[in-house]
Amino acid sequence: MHRPLGITVSRHIMDLQRLHPGATGDLSGLLSELIVATKTISAEVNMAGLADVLGLSGKTNIQGEEVQKLDEFANNTIKRRMAHCGYLCVMASEEDEEIVPVAEGYEGKYTLAFDPLDGSSNIDVNVSIGTIFSIHRRRSPAGGQGSVTDLLQKGSDQVAAGYVIYGSSTMLVFTTGEGVHGFTLDPSVGEFYLSHPNIAIPERSKYFSVNEGNTAYWHANMRRYIDHLKETDQGSGRPYSARYIGSLVADFHRNLITGGIFLYPTDNKNPAKPGGKLRLLYEAAPLAFIVEQAGGRAITGEGENILEIEPRQLHQRVPLIIGSRRDVEEAGAFLAGAL
Repeated sequence: MHRPLGITVSRHIMDLQRLHPGATGDLSGLLSELIVATKTISAEVNMAGLADVLGLSGKTNIQGEEVQKLDEFANNTIKRRMAHCGYLCVMASEEDEEIVPVAEGYEGKYTLAFDPLDGSSNIDVNVSIGTIFSIHRRRSPAGGQGSVTDLLQKGSDQVAAGYVIYGSSTMLVFTTGEGVHGFTLDPSVGEFYLSHPNIAIPERSKYFSVNEGNTAYWHANMRRYIDHLKETDQGSGRPYSARYIGSLVADFHRNLITGGIFLYPTDNKNPAKPGGKLRLLYEAAPLAFIVEQAGGRAITGEGENILEIEPRQLHQRVPLIIGSRRDVEEAGAFLAGAL
């Protein structure tokens, strides 16, 4: 669809709503409220050094990780804004052990799972960080608070997913199942403008993103695959170049725009975290929904489609291989021992 220059995210959301004559506008309203929350976070991120919100808060989250002050601010900002928006029945945050209820009398028909500030270990060194979100329709009967069952749904059932990356500019990328679009925040007017319409990830790339510091803990097939990428073969475009930031949302965003494959496979580094490190509901599933809408793929180390995993718990972890379609398929073949 041709779109004029200067289109705002609000206009884009309304255009999407018009594609569905029976739409009530609730999803549009939910997205608009969430965008306001991320603008608030963006302003605080940009002032972090001056506002004394860098560093640790002294608290520990459910993952056993120390909570950054800015992490805590982002988490509270989203919860407070969305609890009274009227479109949600329940929320879940990566930072909270239990489900997050909405305000009494404001219950709606959607759920929200979110990572308030992904990559927060990089806050103090000014690396790009971001907010990731996932939206489902509630399963329980309309009216009243939602439950954990409403949140434990497959990624393929998402109605919307996206992220906001706070970097040299603030950018919102999201999908409602109608393609992937990116919007850049103009801080002078406080509005997101369409800057990257119809994002399509290249089907093959020349970049890989992985923490090679974990090489000793990888399975043999994973090591073989990374060695394969680093071998010289001009006919297939190898060697690939390594691009690893250590902030998932930043690594994913770069690969989505330029092409690339991100890998956080199963390893034996930490027996307390079997099956992977990244969280299914807050990181893997929403990014998988985005990348598949853009023409890419997302699988586990065992080849399972991330979007088809049935969540069993709020903070379930999974291995994640995500990015350009042909690269992910090749990685899956290596990890399965077929190559």
